[in-house]
Amino acid sequence: MAERIWDRFLTDQDKAHLAAKGEPKHWGLGNRPALLLVDLYRGVFGDKPEPLLKAMETWPGSCGLTAWDSLPYIQTLLSTAREVGIPVIHITGGVEYTPHWSARQRGSYASMSLESEEQAKRRFEIIDELAPIQGEPLIRKASPSAFWGTPLVGQLNSLEIDSVITCGESTSGCIRATVVDGCTYSYRMNVVEECVFDRHEATHAINLFDMDQKYADVLPLAEVVAYLHSWRDQREASDSPAHQEALVESATS
Repeated sequence: MAERIWDRFLTDQDKAHLAAKGEPKHWGLGNRPALLLVDLYRGVFGDKPEPLLKAMETWPGSCGLTAWDSLPYIQTLLSTAREVGIPVIHITGGVEYTPHWSARQRGSYASMSLESEEQAKRRFEIIDELAPIQGEPLIRKASPSAFWGTPLVGQLNSLEIDSVITCGESTSGCIRATVVDGCTYSYRMNVVEECVFDRHEATHAINLFDMDQKYADVLPLAEVVAYLHSWRDQREASDSPAHQEALVESATS
């Protein structure tokens, strides 16, 4: 078995327990997938790639270089989703009628100087490289989960979605909260390993491990891209005139 990102953080007892209980059950990507992009806004990227501690001087909530390192992978996932035609939904913060939950954290934007107020206003703007295009919904949230207090469930149900492909940040925060809630709503939740990121290496790895054990399938980008292309090919085949004619013949025979 290929080494996973979390393996080096597991103790000998952890590994023995995993060997005793066997591989977790994976649910698969489903028949009607959607892509959910969570919190890919300016406040976690900043205006340019910088190491975490340097980036924090301007953007207290930055994820530093891990955000920028993940960007090309997320762009590949997003372009593939658009190419094959699955629904794409963007999530960000900035609900006006209630304080954002992260205002309770140390180093929050509440403590920024007046000189930084203009940047604070741009905090929840999705970066240009991943911005929604026409037809892609943008949902704002006020809690870690993309499901809590938002119309996301209604959006997914109206599209008859059965599985959600998730990317964004932070792995240990909003991604995990969204995955747990999505699992609670009985969606097949999938996390694309290279397309999520966090500020801390250990919490990133262990939260991926825990989600893969309990709430989601944590999958490499290549596997998800291959699945999406296969999904499109099967859909096109089922919509072909020959397939439709065969269905009619079967129904009338």
